[in-house]
Amino acid sequence: MSGGTVMDHMTSLPHQNDQNVIRHLTNFVKSPVSGDADIKKKEESILELGSMLAKNKQTEELRKMIEQTRPFLVSLGKAKAAKLVRSLVDLCLMIDDQDGDIKVIELVRECIQWAVDQNRTFLRQTLEARLVRLFNDLHRYTQALPLAADLIRELKKLDDKDVLVEVELEESKAFYHLGNIGRARASLTGARTTANAIYVQPRMQAALDLQSGILHAADEKDFKTAFSYFYEAFEGYDSVDEKSLALLSLKYMLLCKVMLDVPDDVNTLLTGKLALKYSGSDLQAMRAIAAAAKKRSLADFNTAFGAYPQELQMDPVVRKHFNSLSERMLEKDLCRIIEPYSCVQIDHIATSIGIDREKVEKKLSQMILDRKFSGSLHQDDGMLIIYDSSPPDVIYETALKTIHAMGEVVDALYQRASKLR
Repeated sequence: MSGGTVMDHMTSLPHQNDQNVIRHLTNFVKSPVSGDADIKKKEESILELGSMLAKNKQTEELRKMIEQTRPFLVSLGKAKAAKLVRSLVDLCLMIDDQDGDIKVIELVRECIQWAVDQNRTFLRQTLEARLVRLFNDLHRYTQALPLAADLIRELKKLDDKDVLVEVELEESKAFYHLGNIGRARASLTGARTTANAIYVQPRMQAALDLQSGILHAADEKDFKTAFSYFYEAFEGYDSVDEKSLALLSLKYMLLCKVMLDVPDDVNTLLTGKLALKYSGSDLQAMRAIAAAAKKRSLADFNTAFGAYPQELQMDPVVRKHFNSLSERMLEKDLCRIIEPYSCVQIDHIATSIGIDREKVEKKLSQMILDRKFSGSLHQDDGMLIIYDSSPPDVIYETALKTIHAMGEVVDALYQRASKLR
């Protein structure tokens, strides 16, 4: 049966179930083709069959189809073949019930080896870039880094900026997860520099912004700048309908607001025009964290972390800021408890907050040294004395400014006198 007849037959049977559609498409994909029209239809059929197999989680059938289409790929141009193979590999990797990580990696490596055998350099490079991302997705960061380093050196020589941006971004992610923030920032700077020289797709630009926000929050604790990057990433992912990544960016925006000590802004953001269409347990978790921050309750904060383990404890970015968040909540809760008193027993504070007296005493002394509040610890009596916060003495600051201004006047007069001589 000719390609056109099969395709016409397919469109005339919209009531068929998925398995019938898969059978018809498989027959067409296996059939020989002649002419540009048949080649184009076969390309479309291969992608359609791949999507159907992925949708029905038929992993082995999809992997076999990738192998069976290799003779047809030889007849395609290198760019078309690269795009088709990468699309099929992506479809296979999207299936949730993969039979182990090793088989997934083997599939990509088999495709890379085929590209090497066929002397298809561009296809090999794009598949190796995909393998770097796969290693990152599987948390195999130590395996991702050497492959990324070799690929970056090769791509720089060939001046292939599109793939180079992707690989440098993945290298930055791997360094970040291994705790090497300096190298992660260097890789990201390289990716952004390369991206500035070419047109990058909105999705890639959003990915660069997301990684920039993560690094600003992790390295410099600059949550204000991080929020700006997360917002750009959110808008970028939203524009290309990448809902899961847009939701992740929104989640990190809310985290920044909590870290900036403006939890009231969380509800404002969630009722914004763009954010209204997003919902889920991630946002509920951040609402709970913001509510705990607003109430200045360490107990509510710990309850939220316990209630949303997947959304908070398993998120690598949130987890990296857990200690900082926990310390801030402890300080806020201590301030809330001692607020009504001028003198209070340390045991009472420890009982009220529900943690050991020794830890409370240590934290209070640290807060006094950091000038979080004015007070003194009387360890013999087990008491905390709280002083009224005195307003800043503006006279001293004003006097310094006056002296500085007078100094500038004297210097100017001296220069003029020197010219008269």
